[in-house]
Amino acid sequence: MSRRTLRETGQATPLYITTVVGLLFVALVFFAFGQADVVRNGAQSAADAAALAAAQESRDQLRADFLSKILDDGYLEDVFDGDVTGPPGCGAAGAFAASNEAQVTACASLNDGRWGVTVSVQSQNPVGDTVLSGTESMYAEAGATAVVEPRCAFEPNEDAGKPPEGGEEGGDEKPSPGTFVCDGKDWIIDPTHLDLLPDMNDLFAVRLAED
Repeated sequence: MSRRTLRETGQATPLYITTVVGLLFVALVFFAFGQADVVRNGAQSAADAAALAAAQESRDQLRADFLSKILDDGYLEDVFDGDVTGPPGCGAAGAFAASNEAQVTACASLNDGRWGVTVSVQSQNPVGDTVLSGTESMYAEAGATAVVEPRCAFEPNEDAGKPPEGGEEGGDEKPSPGTFVCDGKDWIIDPTHLDLLPDMNDLFAVRLAED
């Protein structure tokens, strides 16, 4: 091998090493961003699950009050108009966040006229050691909002407040306060068979929504 060839080879070796090191560093940077995205996506999934669970619990916690006032047509109109809501289900939010490796940092009912809950979470685990400084103590944060919306409309019984024909009192028998209309199906509220009423999840849907 000639002296010129040896000289060129010696010059190329450092350049080759520098190029390889540079490419390796770029790959590690992309890996760091990918790792951060995984943690961030996990936190968002935890926030979504926590918000949905909180809204579902809020809906279910209204059930006792709903059943106790089921014969009050004014109350039912308020519920289906969105004027009555259940408490935020923050207990359920915490449990679902924890099962998705996150913790709830904030949980509250919406105050914009909607029946729903907004939840903020933080990942339990940091991004971890990477070539980027500070990621070993960096935690992902995310938020989500879930709302409760009527699946049905309430149609009050216009004859409920009228006296019986002939002026006779009907004793303890109470008239139906109205009907739930759900996707074309009518559920007449029968005071003598309240056990046949649809469940809360039949009457109210829960879904994720914009903040």
